Amino acid sequence: QVQLAESGGGLVQAGGSLALSCVVSGRPITAYSMGWFRQAPGNEREFVAGITWNAGRTYYDDSVKGRFTISRENIKNTVWLRMNSLKFEDTAVYYCARDRRATYGSAIATREDAYDSWGQGTQVTVSS
Repeated sequence: QVQLAESGGGLVQAGGSLALSCVVSGRPITAYSMGWFRQAPGNEREFVAGITWNAGRTYYDDSVKGRFTISRENIKNTVWLRMNSLKFEDTAVYYCARDRRATYGSAIATREDAYDSWGQGTQVTVSS
């Protein structure tokens, strides 16, 4: 059974940076696109960033484009999300997710139902 474990969240001042990690166990992530989502209090979970199996393509929500960077290293079964110039509105629980399709594909899904494995989340709080 695949398990995803996020870490790296915390409290940071606006303008600061954080780096989130997602370590996957139970099955290699090699064939899968991976994604980061977030959920703020009272809001639905939303797509933040995605990366294809070989990191050949990345995709970001407009709200984080230019500030966040997603990366991965398959041999370590790990995905990262580097977050710079953080804003108060970035405050949320951040989740790592694995695409349900093991296809070595070039697509990056933004819908939640395209992902079948999720971590427990890590809290990011940005103080204004």
